[in-house]
Amino acid sequence: MANLPRQDDSLQPSSKDNDHHLHNQTIKSHSTASESIKAVAIYEVVKGVGALLGAGALWSWHTDLDHWLTTATDSWQQTFGQLLAPQVDSAVRIAQQASKNWPLFLLLIFAYASLRFLEAYGLWQDKTWAYWFGVLGYGVFIPIELYYLIVSPFDWFKLGILVSNLLIVVVVYRNMKRKGLI
Repeated sequence: MANLPRQDDSLQPSSKDNDHHLHNQTIKSHSTASESIKAVAIYEVVKGVGALLGAGALWSWHTDLDHWLTTATDSWQQTFGQLLAPQVDSAVRIAQQASKNWPLFLLLIFAYASLRFLEAYGLWQDKTWAYWFGVLGYGVFIPIELYYLIVSPFDWFKLGILVSNLLIVVVVYRNMKRKGLI
């Protein structure tokens, strides 16, 4: 065998080795959000996309919204009966209000969607401000949702929203504790 030079372990790693090590550290620290936080981020994106779809519907149908709402409500009742009837009625009332001042409602919808996308980005990128935004943003509605669940007739939809918001607050709070943010 040919005499090959020995690698001296006491030598400092080359700058190329340091660059590679720093690159690996950057990749690891760049995406340290847990899977549960990423699930919350995806949920936020879905809510933002849903809001934008609603804005698109408002934009497209604002001139003939009453006719469209009547047709959609009738179709819903024929297909699903009274399932989610209070929510459908509420959505119809909100849409009727929106059609009266649709530019303002479009602006509000875009602001809401922007906040959802911003929070999703922050959570996905594991940003501290996004954790606080999520806990406070969802937590503030829990007492209100609980109040309406108690004072109004029982509604599975309201219960589902309350449980999902509680779940999100718990997930984000636990991740904040794990990271030492609280």
